[in-house]
Amino acid sequence: MQNSTFYFIGIGGIGMSSIARYLIGLGAKVGGYDKTPSAITASLVDNGACITFDEGVAAIPSAFKQKETRVIFTPAIPANHSQLQFYQKQGNNLLKRAAFLGEITKEMSTLAVAGTHGKTTTTSILAHFFLCLDSPFTAFVGGVMNAQQTNLISTGNRVALVEADEFDRSFLALSPKIACITSTDADHLDIYGTAEELSDSYRAFGERVSDVLVLEKRVPLDGVTYSIYEKADYFITAIRPEGFGYRFDLQSPKGSYDDLYFSQLGLHNLSNALAAFAMASEFGLKEQLLTKAFGSFEGVNRRLQLIVENDQHVLIDDYAHHPTEINAVFETLENAYPDEQKSVIFQPHLFTRTRDFMDDFAASLSQFDEVILLSIYPARELPIPGVDAEALAKKIDSKKTVTVVEKDQLLQRVKGLTPRVKVVLGAGDIGLEVEKIKQILA
Repeated sequence: MQNSTFYFIGIGGIGMSSIARYLIGLGAKVGGYDKTPSAITASLVDNGACITFDEGVAAIPSAFKQKETRVIFTPAIPANHSQLQFYQKQGNNLLKRAAFLGEITKEMSTLAVAGTHGKTTTTSILAHFFLCLDSPFTAFVGGVMNAQQTNLISTGNRVALVEADEFDRSFLALSPKIACITSTDADHLDIYGTAEELSDSYRAFGERVSDVLVLEKRVPLDGVTYSIYEKADYFITAIRPEGFGYRFDLQSPKGSYDDLYFSQLGLHNLSNALAAFAMASEFGLKEQLLTKAFGSFEGVNRRLQLIVENDQHVLIDDYAHHPTEINAVFETLENAYPDEQKSVIFQPHLFTRTRDFMDDFAASLSQFDEVILLSIYPARELPIPGVDAEALAKKIDSKKTVTVVEKDQLLQRVKGLTPRVKVVLGAGDIGLEVEKIKQILA
């Protein structure tokens, strides 16, 4: 791929940008389009990418207009996008991101993490393990790892660590040697229609795994199991909170290890760490060395990320965009700050997800004492009549303080939040407001 030319439509996406970084590292010529500038696009430009924020065909740099240019696009891009249509009519080689990732990793030993929740954190911890043990790999991560400040780590090209995304059945383009499924909760019903169809897709993914399928024990498939709640092939017991993490004991098919420490909050994150440990062990990394690495993981941007903690304010930022994930965040806050009131600033992501899980979202948000709702982030979707933040607000416990605001009103409303503990949640562009909220609290 060294002398090839690639154009990414949606290059600023977290999954797209890691592949673009990888190709730049190989010496390929990389360009692309994205809707808005961001820290990710700025970093890509600094590394040599040529990026436009104008979706018109005329904005495509001439070096990337040739028929030989390979075009990678995200399924979030609408079919009528002018640049996409230009390349289709011209007859360029076009591939969805997942298909291209499958092509890149086809000749590698691939370890893939699937599941409705926890893919990014699990993949990040797995990459951290490989780094700590000096085992060469390339990781395409769906988030920015705090320690490395990047979503791509590459120390070798024989092993790939990837996220296996169920959206648009993308994970069926991968051929993993070892894979993990963390959970199979219903989501993306706009794609699958029913939870049963989603389950069938996970089963099909499992059948693509050549060597070992690692499963959270509650996932109804056959494989090597892990759990922090019950006995499994890999399981954790004697969990006790300590600092911004947990002490615990771990048992695997190869041995028992006592008094370990994991450096992140959230039992769901401890479960993700166990999943990564099981995958690394099944791959052949030494468990005695892996156990020492639990305590040095520094987390992932927007995954239970502590932004502010002082006598007046606690501000935590998290990517949670599904009711199960919101419940996990609340459980973590309740354990960490049991005697304090808690508020949430939530931006719903997708009209279809909000419609399909409206009651579940209302129940999860009702656990907080104060709720601020932003308008639904549409991403790839058009509005659905009757599905909006106001409709969700009406279903939240009437005894709770609930406010619906637009983004330009958010900072003013944040000033009036009573609880010391505040959490920002959502997978849209709410993350861009966190630094502003931090400044307001400071």
